[in-house]
Amino acid sequence: MRVSQCLTAIAALAVVASAVPAQAKERLTGEAKLAQMLDGRVAGKPVDCLSLTQIRSSEIIDRTAIVYTANDGTLYVNRPSGANFLDDDDILVSEPRNGQACRIDIVRLIDRGSRMPGASIGLNDFVPYPRPPKVAKAN
Repeated sequence: MRVSQCLTAIAALAVVASAVPAQAKERLTGEAKLAQMLDGRVAGKPVDCLSLTQIRSSEIIDRTAIVYTANDGTLYVNRPSGANFLDDDDILVSEPRNGQACRIDIVRLIDRGSRMPGASIGLNDFVPYPRPPKVAKAN
């Protein structure tokens, strides 16, 4: 009887283990995730600096870019030198001067798990992607 219980438990574990990969969400590449975020938006003229008062949040896109979200919904994409060091699980640390994030600034990455310092990377131009215009509904 004990052997049959073990076999039942092993069979149950095998079923659970085989179901996990099917349910696991496919991880997008950094470029694919960025393209998804920018879908329907058109790039504007790059700017050198962003006022921190207009920035609501920032997000690291793995090995690709840093996306800053402005209060008005505009996404500002910065493809820094050393983008290959960007890890979407890292913590972004910046030390802005004069209340602005600028293309000449250096930002640091910190590993979220170990809290160990990672790479320091230089920012480039901020490319704005405003919200797409709303399409009027035909009646």
